[in-house]
Parts: sequence; C-alpha cells; structure tokens
Amino acid sequence: MAGRAAVPAAAEPFATHGDLALALPVCEKGIGALIGSLESPHLIEGVKLAPFSVYPDDRGYFLEVQRMGRGPAAHFPPETTQVSAALNYPGSIKAFHFHLKQTDWWTPAKGLFQVVLVDFRLGSETFGQRNTLYLGPLRPWQVLIPPGVGHGYKIIGEEAAMLVYMTDRFYDPKDEGRIPYNDPSVNYDWETQRK
Repeated sequence: MAGRAAVPAAAEPFATHGDLALALPVCEKGIGALIGSLESPHLIEGVKLAPFSVYPDDRGYFLEVQRMGRGPAAHFPPETTQVSAALNYPGSIKAFHFHLKQTDWWTPAKGLFQVVLVDFRLGSETFGQRNTLYLGPLRPWQVLIPPGVGHGYKIIGEEAAMLVYMTDRFYDPKDEGRIPYNDPSVNYDWETQRK
C-alpha cells in the first residue's frame, strides 16, 4: 500500500464513548499494510512500536516487559494497570477485540505472532486501515494499541506462543467488544500469503 488509502465506507457507529465513535469499515480482502519498520508511515494513528531486548544464556532467556513511568506505556497509572499473559496453541486465531477506554501494551514473549490491527475510529486519519505485523523472536517488538483500534492475532509456526500484555485499566467486560475474526466488512485474509 503506497501512501494513505482513501477513507473506506462505513456502517453506522456500533459503539461510542464520549467523542470516540467506532464503526466497521468496508475493506477489500487482504492483510492491509505490512509493517516492517518501527517508523513505518503506514502505521495506524496512535499505535506505537518499541523494540525490546532478549537476554539469552545457557538457562533460557530474560526479557523486560515494562518499567513503570517510562517508554510508550509511561502514562499507564500504577493503581489500575493490569499485567496478564495468554498461552496460545499453534494456528490459534484470537480476533478481533476492541476497547472504548483501555489501552493495551503487547509483548510477544514466546513464539511467532501475526498481529492484526484495524482502525474502527470514525474521524481518525487512518479509519479502516489494517496493519499486519509479524512479531516474535526474530522481530522482538512491543505494540501499544489505543482505544478504538481493533486487534487480534494468529499463531504462526509449530510451537505454542505466549503474549504478555499490560492494560492501563483493570479488566472491565463492559469496555471490551468483539468482532468475529472473519467479519466480511474487515475482510482480513488469514490464509498464508505464499508470496
């Protein structure tokens, strides 16, 4: 995808919170912009990427997820920040989630993830755009996902994968929404691309 795409059509808003209105875009089938650099011009508005270091030795490895008050998640309030982990089996797809208030900070700690982001925010400069990122041991990046950006992933390869994630709010089921992974409006192509 070269440059910013035209703003896609959208249905009526399906969720709102204050000035934030979310709607399903009407996307062509595909994977959107493949994000291969931390400073990609195709990154969805408000999404931030940061590398993390992995320190291997003869016992295994160590990685640091976050230092409170520093980096892209520096604004996460200590009194409501939650840290969780999800173990995922090969081939699993978990998509799409969105939040009206919550910001996520993802760290793919083990395995290879095909991370998918979709901008559901009406009025955003990147409304309807999709990003695909392949993250894990060969690309150890963390992802900050703002409210209104749909997110999900597929586990690639033959080993289980572990996602460690921080949220700036405690889990609240009223703040979390879901769109099916195969929603025809999002039209994301989960098949291996075989390029």
